[in-house]
Amino acid sequence: FNFNYRQSSGMIYGFLPDNIGYIYYESFSATVGEGNLDNALYFLASANGLIIDIRDNSGGSLTNVETFVSRFIDKPTLVGYISHKTGPGHSDFSEPYPITYNPAGDGRIRWAKPIVVLTNRSTFSAANNFASIMKLLPGVTMVGATTGGGSGMPYSSELPCGWGVRFSACSMLDAQGRSTEAGVDPTPGCAVDLDPMDALNGKDTILEKALQILLSN
Repeated sequence: FNFNYRQSSGMIYGFLPDNIGYIYYESFSATVGEGNLDNALYFLASANGLIIDIRDNSGGSLTNVETFVSRFIDKPTLVGYISHKTGPGHSDFSEPYPITYNPAGDGRIRWAKPIVVLTNRSTFSAANNFASIMKLLPGVTMVGATTGGGSGMPYSSELPCGWGVRFSACSMLDAQGRSTEAGVDPTPGCAVDLDPMDALNGKDTILEKALQILLSN
C-alpha cells in the first residue's frame, strides 16, 4: 500500500497494483458496521476484482460473517446447515437444519465482481465458516491452504484440575452438506503455501497467485 490505505471495523483496505481491491479482516470478533462496509466497498468500487484476506483470522462472531456475506449475494442463499447436540452419545445430534442468509438491504452497497479469498491453516472458527460459505458462491475463488477448521460454535469450560477445555458444541456443514470441522480446502488448483524464503524476501506467494487469477479474468 505504501501507507496509502484506510482502516475501519477491523478492516484494512486499499488498492493493489493493476486496480485490484484488497481487504484484510484480522478478526471476526471486530464488529463490522454496515456504514463501514458501505464506505469500504464504495471506495473500492472501481476495482476490477477484490481480494479478501482472512489469513491468521482466529474467528469471532457468526453475526459478523452474515453481515459480510450479505454484501456478496443478491438473493436469499443457503449457506450451510447446523446440528445441535441432543444427548451424551457420540452421534447424538439433531437433524441438520438449513441456514439462509439474505442480501444486504436496500441502499446498501453490494459487490458483484470477481473475488478471491485468501486462507491458511491459522484460519479458524467463524473465519472458517466464512471461507466455507464464500467458496461456494459464484465468482469466488479460494486461494492458499486448507483452513484450520473448528466452526461449530465453541463451548469453553474449566476442568477440576484447572485445565481449560474448548470444543465445538454443534456440527456445522457447508451448503453441500459436507462437514467444515476439519477445515475448508482451497478451490481446486489454487492450493498455495507461503514459501518461508520468499516471505523473508518480502514476497507473498499466496497473494501473487490471487492477483494472477484476478488479472486473468
